Order: sequence, then structure tokens, then C-alpha cells
Amino acid sequence: MLVTISGPAGSGKSTAAASLAEALGYEHVSGGDIFRELAAERGLTPLELNKLAEEDDQIDRDLDRRQREIAEERDDVVLESRLAGWMAGEHADFRVWLDAPLSIRAERIADREDKSVELARKETKERGDSEALRYREYYNIDIDELGIYDLALNTARLSPEGVLNVVLTTLESYDVESDEGKAPVDNVRYEF
Repeated sequence: MLVTISGPAGSGKSTAAASLAEALGYEHVSGGDIFRELAAERGLTPLELNKLAEEDDQIDRDLDRRQREIAEERDDVVLESRLAGWMAGEHADFRVWLDAPLSIRAERIADREDKSVELARKETKERGDSEALRYREYYNIDIDELGIYDLALNTARLSPEGVLNVVLTTLESYDVESDEGKAPVDNVRYEF
């Protein structure tokens, strides 16, 4: 089974994906880790690489191609990234979207990256706006369209364990064999 976990920066997707993969005994593949590795390899911050990606579409396309290949080739994976639900396409068995208000996400990022909340808020907003623009331009994806997800969850007032419990409970009762009600992702242009 392929499970995707998507959401904006600071929504808890990495924590949830790692916990879910461990609970299911699946492999965890993080798009964020790949992106941060690419940034570090180039001597850039993720925000700087995001800005560069506005001019060099190959950065996003390479990351997205890797996600698509993982979805096509592997089983028993929790694939996690902002676009994982979209990039996995018809290969995804269960798609999760996690979110929280910007103020909460900025606090989490500030704590994680040891920076001020104000700076984290500014960078997170800029990063989100930059990514949304590119997703629409490259693939015709409206990141705010949540209809493709099987579960959309506000993580603001849930502990990481609470998020995991909600996702696991929903997944356990979800009929992954049925395509009825499954939202198509056929409006996406996969041009890598």
C-alpha cells in the first residue's frame, strides 16, 4: 500500500509520516529531506533554493520525478511531501493532508530551526506563496484543492500521537480496494 502525507511546512507531516511508517512497518520517504539535501549540496538554505527554483524549474521537476518514480515502483511506503498526494497519482491508496494555521506552523518551525517566530512566519509565508505559484505553473495544481485527499486534518490542537491515532484509525476503516468516491488527479500535467 502507498500512503501519502502532504501539507505545508510546519503542519506536522514529517513527524506524522515517520510515526505512521513505523507503526505500519513501511518505508518512509520524505520529499523535504530530499529538498534540504539539494539545498545543502548547493550551499543554500531551503528558502534560497525555493527562490532559485522560481527561475530554474528543473529543481522542482527532479524532486517531483523522484516522487512519481517511488510511487510507481515501490510498495509499503509512506511518501511525504507537499505534493506527494498529487505526484503519486493513481498509485496512492490513501492520501492525507495535514494543516494548521500559519501562526502555529511558524512557532513549530521557529522551535525546530532555532529562529524567531517572526522570521519563521515570514519565510514560511514566502515559501508557501512561491511553491503555490510554481505548482500551478508547472502542473496545473491548485495546492488549496483538497478534494483528492482521503483525510484532511487540522493538527493545531493535536499532539503528534493524536495525529497518528486519527490517521491510523481512519486508515484502518478505509476501504482501499474500492475506487468509488476516489478523487481523480487527471488534471495534472506530469511534464518532468
